[in-house]
Amino acid sequence: MATLIIVRLSTKRSLAEKTAFDAVLVVIIGSMLARGINGSGPFFATLGAGFVLVLGHRILGLTAFYSHGFGILVKGKPVVLAQNGRLQRKNMLWNHISEHDFEEDMRLEAKTKDLSQIKVARLERHGDISSITAE
Repeated sequence: MATLIIVRLSTKRSLAEKTAFDAVLVVIIGSMLARGINGSGPFFATLGAGFVLVLGHRILGLTAFYSHGFGILVKGKPVVLAQNGRLQRKNMLWNHISEHDFEEDMRLEAKTKDLSQIKVARLERHGDISSITAE
């Protein structure tokens, strides 16, 4: 019951694991609460720490909302992978996106296999590739 309350106090977005910032919270809370459940840690102290983590996550999220620079620090920023039909190979290499990965995403998400149809494609902060195609 306490875990459900902790989850409800957290933001819906954090449970969707939209960014590494959110995924880290989910992993830490799951790992920490397991200690309280299996008896390897004090039960009420573990629950208290869970509430503190969720509160800290909310505070960091609000700070990221009001501070663009801090938001980039904790959530990352989108990266251009292709522009005007040309691949940005340096950005692809830096983010471990192969040409085959990008082509797969073009077919599945942008519904095209023609790179010249891509105006801009970005690796978004949460890891998906978004594409804007020519009309």
